[in-house]
Formats: sequence, C-alpha cells, structure tokens
Amino acid sequence: MSDAALAAVLKRDRAIVAACLVVLILLAWAYIVWLADDMEMGGMDMTGFRMIPAGKGLMMPVDAPWHTIEFAFVFVMWAVMMVGMMTPSVAPLILLYARVGRQAAALHQPFATSAFLAGGYLSAWIVFSFAATIAQWAVERQGWLTPAMSSESNTFGGLTLIAAGLFQWTPLKDACLRQCQTRVSVPCWAIRASSFCQWVVAFASPT
Repeated sequence: MSDAALAAVLKRDRAIVAACLVVLILLAWAYIVWLADDMEMGGMDMTGFRMIPAGKGLMMPVDAPWHTIEFAFVFVMWAVMMVGMMTPSVAPLILLYARVGRQAAALHQPFATSAFLAGGYLSAWIVFSFAATIAQWAVERQGWLTPAMSSESNTFGGLTLIAAGLFQWTPLKDACLRQCQTRVSVPCWAIRASSFCQWVVAFASPT
C-alpha cells in the first residue's frame, strides 16, 4: 500500500474504530443468543440437571460439583456478555479518543492508540466476569439458583432487589453521576455496575 493510500485510510480512523466496535458487539450478542437458544433445549424437561453454557447441549446433575471445564464455559459466557453489554456505552468515548489521537499524531506528539483504551476498559469487565463466575458458583452451591439459573429463593431475590434499590440512593451513585457528565471524563464504573446490577436482578428474580 502506498503512503498516500495509507494516509487516506488513517484519516478514516474513527470510521474504522466504529466498524470494529460494531463487529465486536454483534459477535458478542450472536454468541449470547446462540447460548440462549441452546439452553432452551426445545422445552425438554430438565428436572435434576443443570445446563452448561457451552452451546453444545451439555448438562450435569444438579448435585454434581462444578468441574474446571464448566467454570471455564460460565466464565466465557459472563465475559462475552459483558463485552456485548458494555462496549456500546464506551463507544462514544473511544471514538472521541481516536479523534484526539489523530490530532496528536498530526502534531507528532506521542499518544497511545484507542485499542489500549478499549482493551483496558474491557479487561476490567473481564476481571469482573471472573468474580461473577465465582459468585454464581457460590450462589448455586447454596441452592439459591435453579438449573435454569433463575432464583430459587424468594429471600435471595428480594435481598438482591433491595440492594440494587438502595444503591440508587447512595452518595457513591451521585458522585459517579458528577464524574460522568462530560464526554471526556473517565467511564464511570459504578454506574455501569448499577446498570448491570439491575439486569442481574431481572435475571435472578424468582419466577
């Protein structure tokens, strides 16, 4: 590729970054939809078994302990789900960062690529996914989750709802809102966690 052609491509860096983000989001949600369809099992009676989110119809007896492969599949499910849910929220910041980076490059100033920003943001949620996997294992071990991964305990579901509601009234929530009022501010982890918590409440509420 000639220098002129390369320069023309680099001028469209924001479009390239946006396209990469869209592809990433679509792939993540395609994986989640595939898992959800697999875990439906065509209405099959799953009494006494729990599904493993592997996309292969894998099942284990409810009372069987988790194996390494099951932990890995659950972790991947959480990680991909976090990527699909959280990438849209950080996309405007990444695009803004890409534009600032292009301006810095034009002035021959050192500036980290937007891939570092996106990678750091998503890495933080992948670490969270590992913690969520451990939490799911602990909750399931206590018998608070059904094989379909919904809440088995009215108490557990109620306490989760109360905790999510109380967080909305804490000073931490207000502090995060103040930090997130400008586009150039660092992404607000607590607000993202709050949004995710609300999703978990809907996911884990008793049926």
